[in-house]
Amino acid sequence: MEAPQWFPDELARAGDEHLDPEYVRDYDRKAGTDLTGEVALLHDLGLNETHILVDLGAGTGTLALAAAPLCRRLVAVDVSAPMLALLEEKAERLGIENIECVQGGFLSYEHRGEPADFVYSKNALHHLPDFWKALALERISSILRQGGVLRIHDPLFSFDPPEAERIIEAWLASVAEQPEHGWTRPDIEKDIREEFITFSWLLEPMLERASFEIRDARHEARRAYSAYTCIKVR
Repeated sequence: MEAPQWFPDELARAGDEHLDPEYVRDYDRKAGTDLTGEVALLHDLGLNETHILVDLGAGTGTLALAAAPLCRRLVAVDVSAPMLALLEEKAERLGIENIECVQGGFLSYEHRGEPADFVYSKNALHHLPDFWKALALERISSILRQGGVLRIHDPLFSFDPPEAERIIEAWLASVAEQPEHGWTRPDIEKDIREEFITFSWLLEPMLERASFEIRDARHEARRAYSAYTCIKVR
């Protein structure tokens, strides 16, 4: 289905670096993401070989590649063609055959086939302003079966506005000093200026209005990241 003309271009919001094949090749090392715990959590939540899992904002496939052996079908969705190309390359090398790569985003992905049992998203939702976050959550709800699980892990501010300067400065003081060791202060400052990190207490009513019940909410000590486990209840 063609999106209305007033929908945003999600590819334009991806960030030029995520569309650069050379940058993408180095992304895994810089991100340093270990999702062993997340995969174990999905398993504990009931993910099994009968299920469909949709990974929205799959990137280079760290979660998708680890979770695919646990489920029947895994759909890896990302706006970045270079990231999906690297994911497909890694899946072929590992002999994983149940991953389907789809170029798209929260607002453009069209789910095919049976409803999803699980939807997962890490470090992607903050690319959308709050109005579009709310629409994205409604679209996620529409592809999940009733009782299905939504797991979100994203930059989210779990503090009140008067605390912003103190907490953000503390966060910036804790990041890597050199690019080869991870995200640096200029990287994070750019994200804060140009992306759409929202407050956790604004996201929560959006989730509830999209027919989700929040079963678990975890706010990291830096109060700059949060993780939610939600169930579609209607």
